[in-house]
Amino acid sequence: MENQEAKPPFASFEEFYPFYLGEHANVVNRRLHFIGTTLVIFLAISAFFVGPKFLWALPVAGYGFAWVGHFIIEKNRPATFKHPLWSLMGDFRMYADIVRGKVSIR
Repeated sequence: MENQEAKPPFASFEEFYPFYLGEHANVVNRRLHFIGTTLVIFLAISAFFVGPKFLWALPVAGYGFAWVGHFIIEKNRPATFKHPLWSLMGDFRMYADIVRGKVSIR
């Protein structure tokens, strides 16, 4: 038998992003992600000016809101578990798309 490696389901972030959006179909989940990402941005900027004392709160704010959105609202498993980097990139892209009006939170 030949050792065949499983082909990754996504060859690029551009292929992954539509899947990511599909995992965030519920508007409440998207709102929670938006709140968490806003807090992450605020905390990161604050750390730059005030000092790193609250950097521990970055993953709590980001993942806390996101995981409530997935486990309780969307009832799915966060993409972070299988695609951590692309999931992080997807979160910031979805955030930017929300700000630009390309993804709705209404």
